[in-house]
Amino acid sequence: MTSLVTARNVSKHFKDVRAVDSVSFEIEKGKIMGLFGPNGAGKTTLLKAMLGLTDCDGELSVLGLDPFKQRKELMRNICFIADVAVLPGWIKVSQLLDFVETTHPNFSRSSAEEFLSRTKVRKDAKVRELSKGMITQLHLSIIMAIDAKLLVLDEPTLGLDIIFRKEFYSNLLSDYFDGERTILITTHQVEEIENLMTDIMFINDGRILLDSSMDALPETYVELMTSGEDADKARQLGPIYERDVFGKKVMTFEGKSREQLADFGECHTPSVADLFVAMVKGAAA
Repeated sequence: MTSLVTARNVSKHFKDVRAVDSVSFEIEKGKIMGLFGPNGAGKTTLLKAMLGLTDCDGELSVLGLDPFKQRKELMRNICFIADVAVLPGWIKVSQLLDFVETTHPNFSRSSAEEFLSRTKVRKDAKVRELSKGMITQLHLSIIMAIDAKLLVLDEPTLGLDIIFRKEFYSNLLSDYFDGERTILITTHQVEEIENLMTDIMFINDGRILLDSSMDALPETYVELMTSGEDADKARQLGPIYERDVFGKKVMTFEGKSREQLADFGECHTPSVADLFVAMVKGAAA
């Protein structure tokens, strides 16, 4: 495997605030990585460092480059969509395609136009005449028409309805991801992309809580639903988190086999969302 992103003891402090606190990880080529964390966890600061928008301590390499010192070269092979991305309202769609065509060497106008032909976005329309969903489709058409090695999506579907969100990820997988490109996604809508991801990373208070492949989760984490005396016995095995559901106890365990827990109740693999809550709240406790 080839690492597109390598971080070693990366930190970023703002006065007394440790936005990113000595994190180390790798993102391999051909992966779809989900980066999750509560508000203020350090996600945005980490993304900014990877995109060369802020410097940091430690060692950070993206596509073999120093993102802060070699940002111009790096941006030729990275695409980025954020929920705060703003396009000038006065520009027409066709003019925007003209601009990207003249400024980005890896942009295919024909590919962008082919994607737009499957939407309701008119090339003669101005950006201010488009809905938020259409603007997202416009962004995606441009992104998918750029031959980039790494795509970074920061809350790309925030504010969109369920239909647009489903279409966005469907188009992303069918028209962009080819097993060679790498995608990094941050979102609070964890359930919607759980089946898309190959890897996940949890960050909280600037530190990495989990860095794992999706395939490894069933081998490492078990969720047990139990009650009564069985709950007391299971609790002695040290769950990382416990919650109440319909009068029963749901406990999340790390590193315990299903055979150890099966006598105490019903076992299954936790969803990514439930595991995220368990690890964040468990760490706080």
